Amino acid sequence: MAEITAKPTENHLLALLPAEEYAAVVRHLEPCAIPRGFTIVEADATIEHVHFPCSGIGSVINISPEGNRVEAGLFGRDGFAPVAAAIGANISISEVAVQVPGFSYRLRRTELLDLMRTQPVFADLLHKSVHVLATQAGFTALSNAVHEINERLARWILMCHDRIDGNELALTHEFIAVMLAVRRPSVTTALHVLEGNHFIRSVRGLVIVRDRAGLEDFASDAYGKAEDEYERLIGPLRRRKR
Repeated sequence: MAEITAKPTENHLLALLPAEEYAAVVRHLEPCAIPRGFTIVEADATIEHVHFPCSGIGSVINISPEGNRVEAGLFGRDGFAPVAAAIGANISISEVAVQVPGFSYRLRRTELLDLMRTQPVFADLLHKSVHVLATQAGFTALSNAVHEINERLARWILMCHDRIDGNELALTHEFIAVMLAVRRPSVTTALHVLEGNHFIRSVRGLVIVRDRAGLEDFASDAYGKAEDEYERLIGPLRRRKR
């Protein structure tokens, strides 16, 4: 068993459960570290466990038959994954992997379904979380279609920033390029633009958010709608502007 470094209530969904339901769920949870690169489930593989992160960031990655990869969704302590388990699916069509290391509590898929049948608030929160992740994926598709790489990168950094403590994101140019489905030189150029505006500082393998408010203004309508929906249905998500 992993060394316990976080309480289950550091996951937003678990924190919202009433005492009786929390007690029913928590007895089934298994603590586990989620290192960078850890695969929660591979694409087209059976879902064995569902993770409720307390820290760290994970990505839902879609892979084409030719092997092209792009991030379709991003989650952390705000949610759980893979969300397909909550609608009864036993296979994940997407890969779910950790991009920023952290700590999680996991639950067997079969236990998740049993708990959803008997714990109505738990089930309701999971269904809402499925919806908001789908909303996020929809606005990611919109952003990929209508926004330039600079705005898309600003949005993505803001989404990551919402899900961590502090202002440092351990992310390489290569990884960001895969997540945004662009070439690495495009990421380097976009990071220089954001850094030139003093929104971030970019050093090798690290992005440091310096001006959250400026970054939000720069991202403009690329960021915010999915976050509004999460906060309308579940609770606070966004970091305060500084």
